[in-house]
Amino acid sequence: MTRYLSITLQHRDVTCVAELLDKDAPRTCEAVWQGLPQAGPVHHAKYARNEVYTMVPRFAGAEPGQENPTVTPIPGDLVYFSFDGGMLDREFKEEKDLQDLSGVIDLAMFYGRNNLLINGDVGWVPGNVYGAVVENLAAFAEACHDVWRSGSVGERLIYQRHSG
Repeated sequence: MTRYLSITLQHRDVTCVAELLDKDAPRTCEAVWQGLPQAGPVHHAKYARNEVYTMVPRFAGAEPGQENPTVTPIPGDLVYFSFDGGMLDREFKEEKDLQDLSGVIDLAMFYGRNNLLINGDVGWVPGNVYGAVVENLAAFAEACHDVWRSGSVGERLIYQRHSG
């Protein structure tokens, strides 16, 4: 049975629906599904280009490890990153209020083309593609672009199970 997530930008009142890619990333899909709902302040990528994300405390009993990885996500991809505390620099942790966490999960959604997951400090940063937006990508992308242009202050990104 196909499973779906709703991804919402709360303040902008826009939601898209994504299908979980259980055949391609079964461990990641199960970890995310069991960990839902997840929510936090939205951030827009500086380097990866057309990406919004939130960082949350680790929620899986065991990290899924790498599966269905990419460094070139396409529009509509949901990507899961697990970062150890040492991967995140002090200023970044302070900016995102993550100083006390030993590691975080970055739940990202890519809304446009020409993305490249490379970080100037550490190089390539592959992530697990675990979902694909199947409904309302255009409106959600417009709202994500507004996060880039108008700012993310006060906006929350919410991932939850979609009931149909």
